[in-house]
Amino acid sequence: MTNRHVKSINALLVLLSSVMLLNGCSGANESNETVAEQSTAVAEPKVMAYARFVPERNDDFAWENDKVAFRVYGPAAPLKGHSSGVDAWLKRVDYSIIDKWYKNHINGISYHIDHGEGYDPYHTGISRGVGGSAVWVNGTAYAPHSYKSYKILESGGDNVVFNLVYEWYTPLGIVKESKTISLPLGSQLYTVNSEFTLNDKPASLPIVIGVATHDEKAEAFFNEETGRISTWEDFDGQGLGTGALVEPSLVKEIKHIASDVKDESHIWIFTQSNEQGKLSYQAGFAWQAAGDISTNDQWQEYLDNISK
Repeated sequence: MTNRHVKSINALLVLLSSVMLLNGCSGANESNETVAEQSTAVAEPKVMAYARFVPERNDDFAWENDKVAFRVYGPAAPLKGHSSGVDAWLKRVDYSIIDKWYKNHINGISYHIDHGEGYDPYHTGISRGVGGSAVWVNGTAYAPHSYKSYKILESGGDNVVFNLVYEWYTPLGIVKESKTISLPLGSQLYTVNSEFTLNDKPASLPIVIGVATHDEKAEAFFNEETGRISTWEDFDGQGLGTGALVEPSLVKEIKHIASDVKDESHIWIFTQSNEQGKLSYQAGFAWQAAGDISTNDQWQEYLDNISK
């Protein structure tokens, strides 16, 4: 083989190596671009029944489904101005918003302003909010400040189930309430299965379930035959219906009691836990802007049909 032949072969090898290197670099760039695109892609919001402990916001505990969202105050909430009432978060989207709204809140974007998904204009304070419970003694509702412990039993799918434990002093003694709460997709109402003890023993106690009337800004309604109490109120031009249901046979009385004291006006269902300390009920809301229930009549009909 001559030197000329050797030089030709070497030149050909160099050319082939260059082509292979260029092709390899092109593939690497395409791969890197794909990874970059994947890393910047935003996950689709998930439609789910969901609950979460929120230590970054005073130990709130929040839950939601595709229709409604709620939260209660936790042990870190200030004693003044807070209680165990249930707050309503009004949502107009079916996907989960709890994590997003809390993250935005921490970053200075208020969930008290509607940015297109809904907002929290509902004031709970020391009221019972949407279906909070209390022990009724001598004309006074005795309720705890906040839950002592929580346990999430099911979350992230078609149903959310969790347990909150409350303990507080009453004129009757030390009351403990273990509330197992569930909320499936598609429902405006959460269900509560409570077990009460008095001084650590199961007890039949005088219990009230309350819905706040916001110092009488809300209209109050009821139907003893279906065990229903409800309200209808205007928030920024949109109606909000709240309500609670107890098995009609367990309803002893329904009373709408107004008060001059802020947050103490409610419509109440008076009932009783059984000898094992057990009591079940439902509570929730519907917001006109969400598009499902737009009038007070529709809201009352929805609640009464659930009872039936």
